[in-house]
Amino acid sequence: MKTYKIAVIGGDGTGPEVAREGVKVLRAAASKHGFKLEFTDYDFGGERFLKTGEVLPANAAEEMRRHDAIFLGAIGHPDVKPGILEKGILLRLRFELDQYINLRPVKLFPGVECPIKGKGPAEIDYVVVRENSGDAYTGTGGITMKDTPHEVAVQSSVYTRHQVDRCLRYAFELTRKRKKNNTLALCGKTNVLTYIYDLWERAFHEMGARDYPEIRRDYYHVDATCMWMIKNPEWFDVIVTGNMFGDIITDLGAITQGGMGIAAGGNINPKGVSMFEPIGGSAPKYTGKNVINPLAAICAGGMMLDTLGESAAAAAVEAAVTDVTATKLKSLAAGRMGYSTTEVGDLVAARVS
Repeated sequence: MKTYKIAVIGGDGTGPEVAREGVKVLRAAASKHGFKLEFTDYDFGGERFLKTGEVLPANAAEEMRRHDAIFLGAIGHPDVKPGILEKGILLRLRFELDQYINLRPVKLFPGVECPIKGKGPAEIDYVVVRENSGDAYTGTGGITMKDTPHEVAVQSSVYTRHQVDRCLRYAFELTRKRKKNNTLALCGKTNVLTYIYDLWERAFHEMGARDYPEIRRDYYHVDATCMWMIKNPEWFDVIVTGNMFGDIITDLGAITQGGMGIAAGGNINPKGVSMFEPIGGSAPKYTGKNVINPLAAICAGGMMLDTLGESAAAAAVEAAVTDVTATKLKSLAAGRMGYSTTEVGDLVAARVS
């Protein structure tokens, strides 16, 4: 029986609560589908930082490499200045583990209210592939003459052809695997960002024509992408884009699928250790109340199983979430689901089993 080693970072606020329910469902899936999961908990987060002054130990990335995947609850503490934990934990692990793909499914589940009139699960079902290692997030730049009238701030978007090519390759392969509309859309801004997205567009068409002639290639400026995500989301199958634009459009996609309480994401290294998380944040005001929605964390666990190669177990998790949203929950909002956090986890786990 195959065994996978999973590092669990519960993190801050309600993170440990949703991670607990995700682990519960993962255990049910492993038991049902004939593999084992070994979980190791890590206390990385705001409380550790406040006690020790250390965001991550120096060997954290090496420790994570001893696992097959990382399962994350949430990062963000009200007593820690914004950016310290996010950069010190999330971005550091993404960069050091070379998790160069941020994968964000935009899927509306049955029974979940959509804010777009006339759109349902059939129309909102696509995936955003966000490049996760370059762009303005590398920290290239700086400030001179700070706190003077002549202060200058520069933060540069930086991409190499290698970074662009490997992201595009992942996106083309995912489009082929999904077998939906067989369409890959590049989201960019070639009319203004004429260097960065000229590179992306040339690489996109060269790779597509050479290696994926059966896949239709579309291009949209980022502002047009946002418009069509609202007006005609059914057009999309897979969208590929850079780090900054991907960060923005995936949150727009999340609200169309019912909000952050159902949005899951993966930080993927296809040949290394990947990290999976709910997108909604730590929601500290709900900490310990057992009312937060755990479905995003549960869906992130399903993504983890799929990436590990346990596709049948991943499909079972998605089917169980589909059943629970369609037949049980009154709302996705914290405290208004009709069930506690623990009970929602129990419902999904029971269906997986």
